[in-house]
Amino acid sequence: MNVSSTETTNSVSHFILMGFPSSPQMQLFYFGLFSVIYTLTLMGNAAIVCAVRWDQRLHTPMYIFLGNFSLLEICYVTTTVPNMLANFLSTSKSISFVNCFAQFYFFYSFGGDEGFFLCIMAFDRYLAICRPLHYPRIMTEQLYTGLAIFGWSCGFIVVLTPVVLIAHLPYCGPNTINHFMCDPVPLMMLSCSEDTMTLFIYSTINVIFMIGTFLFVLCSYALVIVAVLRMPSAAGKRKAFSTCASHLAVVLLFFGPIMVMYVSPGSGHPVKMQKIVTLFYSVITPLCNPLIYSLRNKEMKTALRKIFGTEHSIQKL
Repeated sequence: MNVSSTETTNSVSHFILMGFPSSPQMQLFYFGLFSVIYTLTLMGNAAIVCAVRWDQRLHTPMYIFLGNFSLLEICYVTTTVPNMLANFLSTSKSISFVNCFAQFYFFYSFGGDEGFFLCIMAFDRYLAICRPLHYPRIMTEQLYTGLAIFGWSCGFIVVLTPVVLIAHLPYCGPNTINHFMCDPVPLMMLSCSEDTMTLFIYSTINVIFMIGTFLFVLCSYALVIVAVLRMPSAAGKRKAFSTCASHLAVVLLFFGPIMVMYVSPGSGHPVKMQKIVTLFYSVITPLCNPLIYSLRNKEMKTALRKIFGTEHSIQKL
C-alpha cells in the first residue's frame, strides 16, 4: 500500500479496545468484579504507604523502598484499570490515539520502575544480610534517596524509545485492538507496514531489561540464602528467610508472566492467553503484593495495628 508515512500516521485518530467481548450482563459482572479488585488493591497498597510514612520504626531503607514500591503499584494499576472499567459500561470502547500511547508509555514506565525497585530491594537485602557490619556505613540516607530517585526515573527513560518508535509507525486501519489495553504487540500488528527494526529494538530492550534485572535479583538472593544458611542462630535464619521469601514471591509474580509475554513478542501467543497473562500481572499481582508483604512481616503488621487501630483483627492473621 503506497501511502506516505505522515498520511498513514494521521489516518487513525482512535483505537477500539475490544476487551472481553460478552453479553451486557457479563460486562456488568466484570465491572463489579474488577471494581472490587481495584479498590482492594488501592486500599492495600495505600495502607503500606501510610504505615511507612507515619510509623517512625519503619523509617529504614528496606521499608522506605517497600513504601515506594507500593506507591508504584498504585500508579501502575491506575494506568489501565479505570479505562478498562469504563469500557465495560461503554458501547464504543474507543480510546484516542494520544491517550492510547500515553497509557502504553505510563503503564510500561511504571512497570519498568517496579523492576528496578525489585533490584534495589534485593541489593538492600544483600547488604543487610551479607555485609551487616558495613550496612549502616554503605546504605546512608544519601544513597537510599538516590536509589529511590533512580528507581522512579529509569523506567520512563528506558520505555521512551520503543514508545516513540511504535507511535511513529504508519497506521491506516483497521483500528481495533483485541485487548483491554494498548499493548505494544497488538499495536504493531495494526501498522500498515512491517518495521523489523522497530520490532528488533523493542525486543532487544525487553530482553536486556527483563533478563538483566531478573538475573540481578536472583544472584542477589542466591548470595543472601548462602549467607543465611551460615548463620548460627536459628531465629536469625527464620527471620531472614521470611523476609527473603516475601521478596522472592513478589519477584516471581512480577517477572514470570511478563517474561512469557514480552521477551519474545513475535512468538505468536494466542489472543486469549495474552489477555489472561496481561490481566494477571497488571491487575492480580498488584492486589497480591501488599498481602504478601504485610501478612509475613511482623513489623508491618504492628505498624498497621498502630495506625489503623485494627489490632484485634490483624492479630488473628
